[in-house]
Amino acid sequence: MSHKTGWQPHHLVVTQGDTIVALMPLYIKTHSWGEYVFDWAWAEAYERNQLDYYPKLVSSIPFTPTTGARIGFLPSLSDIDKQHVTSEIITVIKQQLSERQWSSWHGLFSHKAEHTLWANTGIIVRHGCQFHWRNNHYVDFNDFLTSMSSRKRKNITKERAQIQKAQLRFTFVNGDDATDEQWQGFVRCYQQTYLKRSGHQGYLSAAFFKLIAQTMGESIRLLMIHNAQDELVASALYFVSNTHLYGRYWGALSDYDGLHFEACYYQGIEYAIANQLHVFDAGAQGEHKVARGFYPVATYSSHVIDHPAFSDAIENFCQQEQAHIKLYIEQMTQLLPYKTSN
Repeated sequence: MSHKTGWQPHHLVVTQGDTIVALMPLYIKTHSWGEYVFDWAWAEAYERNQLDYYPKLVSSIPFTPTTGARIGFLPSLSDIDKQHVTSEIITVIKQQLSERQWSSWHGLFSHKAEHTLWANTGIIVRHGCQFHWRNNHYVDFNDFLTSMSSRKRKNITKERAQIQKAQLRFTFVNGDDATDEQWQGFVRCYQQTYLKRSGHQGYLSAAFFKLIAQTMGESIRLLMIHNAQDELVASALYFVSNTHLYGRYWGALSDYDGLHFEACYYQGIEYAIANQLHVFDAGAQGEHKVARGFYPVATYSSHVIDHPAFSDAIENFCQQEQAHIKLYIEQMTQLLPYKTSN
């Protein structure tokens, strides 16, 4: 992360005397790539009015649309203290926007409790939608399938049958046990797929993947996929916590019908069931996940816009958008493939 990449670190530290009471990741952004809470239309509106939207400030985990804490609080802080610190952070952010001439601040994918802290400061709130799989105490993948309607169950079985015919072998490897050759294989798959899709080799470098292997390998699962000749044909990168599985990146060197769904969804579901994980978050967007058992869930972001007129316009937009998101989630919930509510 650097000025060159458009993610310049500008992290916020809150102290009380000599004690650090809170930390918040903060970046000076010169574009909106890698955020997954889309504000391109806001930037275009600024440009049409001959105003600069960039640089702006963003609090998020770069290239990671995962809900979580965006402020690290001292554990001893009470809820009242946390609200006070959050309000002070907003005061400082507003001062920085005015003094540094940054257009705005955006706190992305905060969890619900933290989102409440942000909302209580009176700033703009925005809702979105993702799709997460829930483990309803399934014994195995077949048990998961039996919870579905017959038609949906048959569709998934048909998709998986395509892969079975290809005689591919799927192996999960712990990140700290993965060899250099396995990591290089994953990177090759990742870069090849980005090259075909976007004309470049991806935003994340081989050095980045090497670094996370060294620093958080115990939280990583590499899915290595080989053909009958033991040749690597695809790979996927997952992260795991005590309760959640997160599917993030994948790539393929060869094309197989249904391989994306198998590598990025069904293998993840099987892993979550086998390891008694509660939730599988397979990434941003994708309402096609609903037919495969993923529930629609609300996501939250917070925003401060320095320009008064744009602040009012964006707040009105977000309020109208919330109503649409709520309706969308209700509609997607009705399309879930389960026999009964899970």
